[in-house]
Amino acid sequence: AHVYLFDSTGKATPFKTIEFEVSGMYSQISYKDSIVRVTPLDYNGFIKYLTNSKEGIPGYIVVNATTGKSDLIKLEDLGLKGMRYSVNAILFEDRDRHLRFAYPFETFYETNFEIDEEGIPYWITSTVSYKGIGQKATITGVIAMNAVDGTMTKYEVGNIPAWIDRVYASNLIIEQVDQSGEFVHGFINSMFGQKDVYTTTEGYNYIELNDDIWLYTGITSVNADESNIGFVLINQRTQEAKKIMSSGAEEYSAMSSAEGQVQDMAYTSTFPLLINVGGRPTYLVSLKDNAGLVKMYAMIDCEDYQQVVTVDKDKGLEYLKSQYISAMNIVDIDNVEEKQITIANVSYVNISGDTYVFIMDVEGNVYKSHITINEKVLPFLANNDVVTLKYTKGDINSVMEIKK
Repeated sequence: AHVYLFDSTGKATPFKTIEFEVSGMYSQISYKDSIVRVTPLDYNGFIKYLTNSKEGIPGYIVVNATTGKSDLIKLEDLGLKGMRYSVNAILFEDRDRHLRFAYPFETFYETNFEIDEEGIPYWITSTVSYKGIGQKATITGVIAMNAVDGTMTKYEVGNIPAWIDRVYASNLIIEQVDQSGEFVHGFINSMFGQKDVYTTTEGYNYIELNDDIWLYTGITSVNADESNIGFVLINQRTQEAKKIMSSGAEEYSAMSSAEGQVQDMAYTSTFPLLINVGGRPTYLVSLKDNAGLVKMYAMIDCEDYQQVVTVDKDKGLEYLKSQYISAMNIVDIDNVEEKQITIANVSYVNISGDTYVFIMDVEGNVYKSHITINEKVLPFLANNDVVTLKYTKGDINSVMEIKK
């Protein structure tokens, strides 16, 4: 048996795993300012456990969620021994048995594999109590088990270290958001008037903010259609919630729109990431071929999912962002420059009923402006005119202000 690790170029490197297999579980966490997926190796059956338990499991796999680059992390390279506590271990090295013996009266909800900032592997188990009508689960804390030596520390809610990302399970978060939306104005309203009642859309994803992982999903009215009324973001460590009211396309409509942009290639879209581009809610997706390899990236406007910009993967996300900013006439305030230029050529182009002015300066740089930016100047530009521009940089610079 072999595991093939793919780097960002698609190159595969085989890793021999006759003694070990890749676990079916993974966790999406914040690690060194990036979103990554971490997956442990495990014993490849009972016999392999008997022959390898003394040394333990040698490592785990880290996959960068943005680039797709995979790395096998060997614990010996970190100065650590192998992991002795796992799902496929037996007797007192069985992960769940070891946990239960240490905390016989706790109620466990979910266990995830995580690593701290030094790369040390842990099993993170959420603890719960059941309260109220219907016995709803309430997270009370987590137990962090060192997968190498089995030592454990229990943390109460409100005192959980920042490196732990997954305290509140995704399905529990979605359930609680749906409950909040259903009873937004009380029980009677949920049954009859249903004023302002909302529910989550199908599917969710994760973003990294301030070294924490936030789950986000769209919310739509109970009379579901093809649009969102906004988004909710929930911190999976602290349960802090943010609601963003911004009408637009629901996620699967945006995915279909991106796939339609490259329908001749039959690429499939990943579930979108919600990002902010110049203050505009935007979906970011990867487009994959039949082999599951990322071939292109796309940005889709949340408010109008017919507005799609795609680029080849090799050109990168920064290039995609610059193209999207230019296409959507977004003012990126963090990327504004001012410059005096001499015009070499000027053209007026009608795009979807709007007039745009394309200016080339004597240095060969190209600038794009909507005619309404300055109606006293733009219609009367001529070659050799000297003007001052404020613009955001890109292959075609987007003008936000022009004056003579």
